[in-house]
Amino acid sequence: MQTKSDFKASYDKQYQDSIIEWRQAGANYKAKNVVELTAHLKAKKVLEVGCGEGSILQLLSDWNFCDELFAVDISESGVAQTQKKNIKKLVEVKVFDGYKLPYPDGHFDLAYCSHVIEHVEYPRQIIREIQRVSKHQFYEVPIDFSFYVDKKIKHFLAYGHINIFTPALFRYLLLSEGHKVLKDKCGLYPDEVNRHLFKNNKGGYIKYKLKTAVLRAFPYLMGIKPSYYSVLVDGSGDAKIF
Repeated sequence: MQTKSDFKASYDKQYQDSIIEWRQAGANYKAKNVVELTAHLKAKKVLEVGCGEGSILQLLSDWNFCDELFAVDISESGVAQTQKKNIKKLVEVKVFDGYKLPYPDGHFDLAYCSHVIEHVEYPRQIIREIQRVSKHQFYEVPIDFSFYVDKKIKHFLAYGHINIFTPALFRYLLLSEGHKVLKDKCGLYPDEVNRHLFKNNKGGYIKYKLKTAVLRAFPYLMGIKPSYYSVLVDGSGDAKIF
């Protein structure tokens, strides 16, 4: 049986130089989504939960998104890569255990968590912690769901995706934890990301382009099966499981 220490160890050496190009290809649109949904908050103190190698932090700092940035990640190599960047507005970046955030209640104006929850063994536990330490929360998750997603289990596990969502299922998770949805967005990956995803699969790229053409033609379907789902919430919801 895999223990929590085994789970953490599997990510400790993940962020090596060989995958930095791939991570940076996606950072630009992820950072833009954070800004698009949260800029009106004018947050001064911001936390990234699951910062990886720091690409989103770097962009938000360069764009003067806030006064102070803080970050945590389960991966020691991710934290090391982030530190190498010498990000101007980054006050500190810490290794954490994946669940317990080392900050007091309501410490941040905003905490964001982009493409992380799909990797987490116990998502409700970290969602509660993120809500505890921040006034507003931003999440983005990839939408991996299909009716036969179980037939692609090896593919998604290779990326560490152990949770599969649709936009509605992710909203349900947040709403049942006492959140209120303030703004959200269903989106498609930009071409620079798709080039990495399909660099050895020309046929898959053609199929993907056809699928996105259908989604753009029928906006209702975009709300079911986009590439990713972004959402801004706070803790003012009226539904909670406990």
